Amino acid sequence: MTAPGPVPVLRVRDLVKEYGEGDARVRALRGISLDVERGDYVAIMGASGSGKSTLMNILGCLDIPTSGTYLIDGADVGRLDEHQLAILRNRRVGFVFQSFNLIPRMSALANVELPLVYGGIGQADRRARALAALEQVGLTDRVHHEPNQLSGGQQQRVAVARALVTAPALLLADEPTGNLDTASTGDVLEIMDRLNESGRTIVIITHEDDVAKHAKRVIRLVDGEIVEDRRQAPVDGPPPRLPEKDRVAAR
Repeated sequence: MTAPGPVPVLRVRDLVKEYGEGDARVRALRGISLDVERGDYVAIMGASGSGKSTLMNILGCLDIPTSGTYLIDGADVGRLDEHQLAILRNRRVGFVFQSFNLIPRMSALANVELPLVYGGIGQADRRARALAALEQVGLTDRVHHEPNQLSGGQQQRVAVARALVTAPALLLADEPTGNLDTASTGDVLEIMDRLNESGRTIVIITHEDDVAKHAKRVIRLVDGEIVEDRRQAPVDGPPPRLPEKDRVAAR
């Protein structure tokens, strides 16, 4: 008897999402099916209105589909109550948003600790894990800085550290470089590449080809349907970097 294969981090089957009723009904997703294996790096692309943001919200357990099934790390999301969903979001999904979503007047360290506070982790363990996550994104010298003391690129790196600190099954990034200049974009994508090389599963929502080039797989949506799902060789090495004096000026 053949042993079952590893459980995908994501398994989506016939996902439909509708808004409104009657003549005003809109089908944002029209039967999406896909698997994302452990250690994969997927870019989901599409123009405005393609359904990619709706799909991201469902994958992140921030919204529920009208029909279809969605499993994350083997757990059927449709069978979970609100409390169980909150636990799943906290422990198995790490979010990185375009707008950073950091808490003002809290240090970088405190922002990164926040998911662990919600998860009931003790202070000493919390502090050690947050410091390790900030080290992963190269911000050991900024742990006590508040968001308004950090550049946009540094704020996004804090957000990445916050997403990593719970050791989630999935890192879900929604247009993570959308508010960044070229140099900071390069920094964030270099971190994403390195995280994936170390085994982290990443799904990134983007409309930028230069960002999608870093992924191993590209899924393209049009009108709520997958029209392309292809493997690709990611770019070799980190993105081009400006000379240090220009990088400092750009930030």
